[in-house]
Amino acid sequence: MDKRSQQQQVQHLYWRAGFGATPAVIQKTNKASIRQLVKKLVKDSADFVPLTGAEQPDRRKELRGLVKDGMLDRNELKQQIRRQNEQIRDLNVQWLERMALGEGVVREKLAFFWHNHFACRVRNPAAVQQYVNTIRQHTLGKFGDLLMAVSKEPAMLQFLNNQQNRKNAPNENFAREVMELFTLGRGNYTEHDIKEAARAFTGWGFNAETEFLFRPRQHDDGKKTIFGKTGNFTGEDVIQLLLTRKETAHFIATKLYRFLVDDQPATDSVTTKRLTALTEQFYASGYDIADLIQTILTADWFYDSRYVGNRVKSPVELLVGMQHALTITFPQKQPLVFVQKTLGQVLFYPPNVAGWPSGRNWIDSSSLLFRMKLPDVILKADAVTVRPKEDGDVNTQVLDRKGNGFANVTADWTTFDKPFADVPDAELPDTLAQYLLQQPLGKAQRQLVLQRLKPGETRSEQIKNLTIALMALPEYQLC
Repeated sequence: MDKRSQQQQVQHLYWRAGFGATPAVIQKTNKASIRQLVKKLVKDSADFVPLTGAEQPDRRKELRGLVKDGMLDRNELKQQIRRQNEQIRDLNVQWLERMALGEGVVREKLAFFWHNHFACRVRNPAAVQQYVNTIRQHTLGKFGDLLMAVSKEPAMLQFLNNQQNRKNAPNENFAREVMELFTLGRGNYTEHDIKEAARAFTGWGFNAETEFLFRPRQHDDGKKTIFGKTGNFTGEDVIQLLLTRKETAHFIATKLYRFLVDDQPATDSVTTKRLTALTEQFYASGYDIADLIQTILTADWFYDSRYVGNRVKSPVELLVGMQHALTITFPQKQPLVFVQKTLGQVLFYPPNVAGWPSGRNWIDSSSLLFRMKLPDVILKADAVTVRPKEDGDVNTQVLDRKGNGFANVTADWTTFDKPFADVPDAELPDTLAQYLLQQPLGKAQRQLVLQRLKPGETRSEQIKNLTIALMALPEYQLC
């Protein structure tokens, strides 16, 4: 098997299990065995620290009623809605900065994966905070606990219309997505299973305090037949039935494999056998997520050269990776949201219940242009000439209006420079490239990077200009 150097393997691990690593961390850890590193990364992710700050908003319908009755000024209503939008923005930035911190990276990276798997989009900041904390809390535990907890989240129940799922008027949306997107995948259930599961989920709702609520009078307690089994099933019973199906283990193990290893569909017998083995292990372990992740990250095939540097960074991975590598500080929150919006991935605003696309779907002519311009925009406050994509959502439109504001962004160049103190000037471009790129620096790219250097520059200026030039290469978009 063609393997990369130890340094590239360590970098590969940090990119796939987290959001990259600083040169100092790479130098410090690349002597350890992969097994030791994986164990440490998972152990360091054991603690869960919740995101905080969101408040329970006044309900919009009630507010609009007050406006209609003349008891609340329209401007005051707008102010209250604006504050709610700002709280969701603050949660977005708080989570992004936690990702970039470099602590508990496996937890944050997998929570980012689950956020896309359990895609959800609501406008109540308290519900958003509760939803993301539930995902982050259970991200390395048992999948069954995560599934049950997320399924009972008010944000998810609202997003999938289960508030309208009642005994005399079943709404199948929630049951359909739980089967198709969260567990079994298409083709592993029937329309009859969905209709019967929807009856089991009747009565699942939430109250004004964003607490899960079971309403017995709205629940259909009659017999249902799901997957060939008959009983007076409840919503909890359906979740357990889904976990008994090995298709669920295969669906989740495959999706995690495509996120961590290779985002292309499995077409060869080797990958198919590999996925079968991972499925069997996941199922036999009772859906132990941490156990599955450690198996993948310590496998020899994980470090095969075909998988190193073959994956397009999502917008969040790109932004967080740069922020972490250079310890970038954003005094204002809006630029962080502006970058996400311009590149097409804003945390808490997935396009639909299926989540964001992946791989090459992230790249088109305008997004690639902005990706390559991003280092100059953030680190040199260059002008932004690309407009964020419109998605028609009132909240994200509010976010994009304030545009850029990168003038006061700072990076800790002093810390970044230290690992390169003894590198001769002539070797600096290639040495920096070894840390920033997962593929060797080509001749043409090297010439392009060297054009950034100017006569008489200090050592620090050389490192800064070379780093920005390397981060602007198309190769930096890959991990």
